[in-house]
Amino acid sequence: QLQLKESGGGLVQPGGSLRLSCAASGFTLDYYNIGWFRQAPGKEREGVLCSSRIDGSTYYADSVKGRITISRDNAKNTVYLQMNRLKIEDAADYYCAAARDEGLLLEQGVFEENYDYWGQGTQVTVSS
Repeated sequence: QLQLKESGGGLVQPGGSLRLSCAASGFTLDYYNIGWFRQAPGKEREGVLCSSRIDGSTYYADSVKGRITISRDNAKNTVYLQMNRLKIEDAADYYCAAARDEGLLLEQGVFEENYDYWGQGTQVTVSS
């Protein structure tokens, strides 16, 4: 069964840090472009970043640029989302997604329709 599973969400104070994990089973993440998305209550799902399967280059949405980075551990078949200097507006359910298309332009990777597999999400709460 092909599956993505996020973990690491929780409560953090504004200005704090959190690292989310996304573990794959049934397929190898190294062969996929990886996207992270988030959805706050009452809002549409927003693409946060897209990381290339080819060279690891990453497109970051302006809302998170400079505060969020992605990394991969191929041995663990897991990707990580390191979030620093968190803001109240970063609170949301965070989802990882995997896309097979090796021709995917990174800037297009913030759109949901380009992804083949999705995790169930992990909740991030930013509050003092």
